[in-house]
Amino acid sequence: MTRVYYENITDQDIPKSYAALMKKVVRTCVEEQYPAHKFEVNLTICGNETIRQINKEQRGIDAPTDVLSFPFYDFDTPDITTLLGDIVISIDKAKEQAEAYGHSLKRELCFLAAHAALHLLGYDHEDDNEREIMEEKQRNILNGLGIKR
Repeated sequence: MTRVYYENITDQDIPKSYAALMKKVVRTCVEEQYPAHKFEVNLTICGNETIRQINKEQRGIDAPTDVLSFPFYDFDTPDITTLLGDIVISIDKAKEQAEAYGHSLKRELCFLAAHAALHLLGYDHEDDNEREIMEEKQRNILNGLGIKR
């Protein structure tokens, strides 16, 4: 079982149904790969200024980004609840990208949650093969939950 702790640290109202669906997306990503493990994931929604500060402190990049993930990688303790990692999503960037891609904010937030959850599990997109694998997993998870473009 994966427990996802959600926090919105903005003054923007995000529908509870969006939060519930993002949590479900994260749980689905994790439990598909590690069904017997007990993980916890922190999912935080913030604004561009907050994510810019985190990006600068953690990655040395002084710019806002859409999503950051901070994995803790402890896959060896299936019987003990362990923190898998933290996910931070910029609501401002999510809104910009939803508009640019022509889909809903709900879909963009869920996509970013899936993307970050896969990073917590060790997936990356540094080369074309890894990118294809990660994109297929994201697409399959979102489609499986009925979250389409």
